[in-house]
Amino acid sequence: MSANYETLPTLDGVYLEDSYVLSIDETPHSLTFRLDAVLTPEHPLYHEPRPGEQYCYADGTLTFGSASQVEWIRRTGVRHRDANDEEDQGNIDYLEFGPAGYHLGGDWGEVRVLSSRPPVFRVLEDN
Repeated sequence: MSANYETLPTLDGVYLEDSYVLSIDETPHSLTFRLDAVLTPEHPLYHEPRPGEQYCYADGTLTFGSASQVEWIRRTGVRHRDANDEEDQGNIDYLEFGPAGYHLGGDWGEVRVLSSRPPVFRVLEDN
């Protein structure tokens, strides 16, 4: 049985399905997604959307630390360009977890992560 990321306290106030993946960084014991993340009103740094934006966006990272295994099911290398000619790799369409670890995917690919800790979202300083 698996659960959706919305039940993880470490991801309170973050809506992944409309957040944009800017880059993916993998080390031997972690997997980090750099995001143009959607913050919901529950997030302490939430503000009203800026003119021309549908959501409150913040530059941040979603990190799976203490990973004992990162298993890529598929990697696509897909890149998209928006109306401002900015590049991204799509969204995180799902992030589920259970006894077998974390399972997430989107246009960029699909991956399973075994980690002793839940993923953590952090807003970067320059927001």
